[in-house]
Amino acid sequence: MSRRKKGLDISGWLVLDKPVGVTSTHAVSKARWMYQAKKAGHAGTLDPLASGVLPIAFGEATKTVPFVMDGRKTYRFEVLWGVETTTDDAEGEAVATSERRPAREEILAALPAFLGDISQAPPKFSALKVDGARAYDLARDGEEFELAERVISVHRLDLVDMPAPDRAVFEAECGKGTYVRAIARDLGRALQTRAHVSALRRTAVGGFREEDAISLDELEQLRQGARGEQGLADALLPVETALDDIPALAVNRAEAARLLNGQPVLLRGRDAPTFQGTVSVTTDGALIALAEIERGELHPRRIFHLDRP
Repeated sequence: MSRRKKGLDISGWLVLDKPVGVTSTHAVSKARWMYQAKKAGHAGTLDPLASGVLPIAFGEATKTVPFVMDGRKTYRFEVLWGVETTTDDAEGEAVATSERRPAREEILAALPAFLGDISQAPPKFSALKVDGARAYDLARDGEEFELAERVISVHRLDLVDMPAPDRAVFEAECGKGTYVRAIARDLGRALQTRAHVSALRRTAVGGFREEDAISLDELEQLRQGARGEQGLADALLPVETALDDIPALAVNRAEAARLLNGQPVLLRGRDAPTFQGTVSVTTDGALIALAEIERGELHPRRIFHLDRP
């Protein structure tokens, strides 16, 4: 890591285990301060009451954030039956109640309707914008508004535990834009009761997993440890970790030079790819660009300024 006036010139991914009670913005700011990083961003906001995997991108890794945002996310969450809240989680005020508590068989029978591509109305307490204003700001001010339903993808929704008659624990694997809080709300209504999320933990975002995550306290221990900056650097994953699901294409140094200058490369020979779309481009094993294959040509879209052999 090389120091500059405005911070450290560092690139890579940090898989942070965000604690409950901290906003994603604060968690990113804290991690960025520890690393003294010049540039940082994150892939997917977690509510303050949620914990778990918050991938943080430093430096050149910020160019790969959209690919992580588009990946699947996995959650483990507890639903409390009998109360629906303004926020669809434990932070809000009760707006409807029910004495009904669904049985296991009823819950299992209701789950298939929440799988696949389904329509979902986002919570009013969300970061979505309405006429330029954040929905949660309008909701806090008591403004009347509606958020349009949108199609989201739920790939898996499993009932994993029922610790009490009024509580059930689920695991969900879903696509971009899915609100787990809304799943709990709508599941409660489908079961002729009311419900909200009482606890939520994200266990995976794309290829970033819970077992790879590190807490803010652990980062602080690394920062104050004998290895200091190097200890923190060792906690980072390579920039290309975010691109595991994207086809990779190796080019020679002459072709790499053209791409780095913003010029296309003609793909020839029997090994030339025949598909169209985005690829991650390497030379001598080092990531140099994201590019699009179009009609037999490789067009650079994002250039990476990383240390190369």
